[in-house]
Amino acid sequence: MNAILRLTCRDCRGIVAAVTNFITRNNGNIVNLDQYTDPAAGQFFMRLEWDLAGFKLPRSRISAALQKFGKIAVSFSDQKKRAAIFVSKYDHCLYDLLLRSKSGELNCDITAVISNHEDLRYVAETFGQEFYCLPDNEKKQLALLKAKKADLLILARYMQILSPKFIRAYPHKIINVHHSFLPAFKGAKPYHQAYQRGVKIIGATAHFATEDLDQGPIIQQNVAQISHRDTVEDLITRGRDLERQVLSEAVRYFLNDRLFVCGQRTIIL
Repeated sequence: MNAILRLTCRDCRGIVAAVTNFITRNNGNIVNLDQYTDPAAGQFFMRLEWDLAGFKLPRSRISAALQKFGKIAVSFSDQKKRAAIFVSKYDHCLYDLLLRSKSGELNCDITAVISNHEDLRYVAETFGQEFYCLPDNEKKQLALLKAKKADLLILARYMQILSPKFIRAYPHKIINVHHSFLPAFKGAKPYHQAYQRGVKIIGATAHFATEDLDQGPIIQQNVAQISHRDTVEDLITRGRDLERQVLSEAVRYFLNDRLFVCGQRTIIL
């Protein structure tokens, strides 16, 4: 069983040596270490994973002992994160996440599927998931999330704008996905708009949700080449494939404690 440290601090000489020496002095065996320095911000980021077998400090004291190095987050490989999925009427991302979770590809517990419509109840219940239809009721949603002890909220094509209060309750813990046409193709039927404009590339973006709509730090993106031979239906199909892919990859980064936020950007280690 391993411990995972995510450290953010001011860039300074000797920080890597100081942290690794701390782990070594306490009989920890480092199994993975990655780091990045943002020269513009003067910030240092480190993800360090070590084997806890024989480690001198009990788990309950590790975080406090590491706080002297900077802003830290410590997690343990035997603790699954708890995720809640928000959906509306599109089912492709929901199916994908539930399948990946069931197969063990996403190392998390899905605690609830929450929607503003009844349409996808059958999908959630097919996978044995609890489904809650709570349209326009953020108070009940937040109460449910608290009761479920959710660590991550996944907006799997959830067609409802979240209030600033809701987003502030889960800072950098809400992952959204949308087609990458924004802001070029806003409004209804973006793929129809793209087809009419003869686009040559379509894409999808997964990002953290913030109070600025669709402006949060980007986690993952991907694109596909399009030609004049592709129909609107082709664009929709390929776009949904991209949405599934980038959303699941973004969720995996979060679950594996690989994400850092630096201003409006994400750092993935």
